[in-house]
Amino acid sequence: MKTPRKHRPRGLEIIYEDRDLLVINKEPGLLTMSFHRDEFQTAECILTDYLRKGAARSRLRAFVVHRLDRETSGLLIFAKSEEVQQHIKNHWKEVDKEYRTLVHGSLKEKSGTLSSYLAENEDQFVFSTDQTKGKWSETQYEVIRENKLFSELKINLLTGRKNQIRVHFAELGHPVVGDTKYGLKGKKFERMALHSRSIAFNHPHNGKRMTFEAPVPEFFDRLMKKS
Repeated sequence: MKTPRKHRPRGLEIIYEDRDLLVINKEPGLLTMSFHRDEFQTAECILTDYLRKGAARSRLRAFVVHRLDRETSGLLIFAKSEEVQQHIKNHWKEVDKEYRTLVHGSLKEKSGTLSSYLAENEDQFVFSTDQTKGKWSETQYEVIRENKLFSELKINLLTGRKNQIRVHFAELGHPVVGDTKYGLKGKKFERMALHSRSIAFNHPHNGKRMTFEAPVPEFFDRLMKKS
C-alpha cells in the first residue's frame, strides 16, 4: 500500500504495514511513547498522525506493543487496534528479538547468558538486586568481532526489562558504547551503540510467522574499523 508523500511519517521508517499492524525502524533520539502525554514527538504520536492522515476527528490510533529506549534504534511493532495489541502481548514469549551492540573492552567469555533480578529506583536507575525486589531478567549474547577497544555482540533478549541489556553489560564491566546513563563517564560518541536488528512473530490473524530486519547502523562498522 502506497501512501501520498505528504502523509508519510517523518523521523522513522515504516518497514511493513497491513490492516492490523505496523513494523517500523526507529531512529535513535526518538521516544517510543510518553508516559505523561507531555511529549508529542514520539513514535506513537507520529504513527497516530500518519494513520489519521490529516483527519483530526478520526479515532484511528497506533497502539504500543513494546518499547525501545530513546537512544536505541531499530525495530518496533505497533498495533492498529487494542485487540491486536493485546493478542501480540499475550503471545510475547513466542516473539524472537535479536539486538546488536558495541561494548567497551574484550569479554573473557565469548558467549553466554547474563541473568539477574532487575529493579528500578526513584531516579529511574535500573540495577540488579535480589528476587524479593526485582524481576528475573536474562540476556543471551555472542561476540561477533572485536578490536583493541570494543566488542560487537549479537544479543538474544530472553526477557524484556527496562534498560536490561545496558545494565547487564555495565555490571559485567563492559558498558554499551555511548551509554551516558550506565556507561563510562567523559566518553563522547555520536550515538549509543544499541540496535534492535530483527524481530520475528506470528501474525495475530493468520498465524503466519513473520520476520523483519533493520540493517545495523554504519556507526558500528566505522567504530570497529578505526580502532
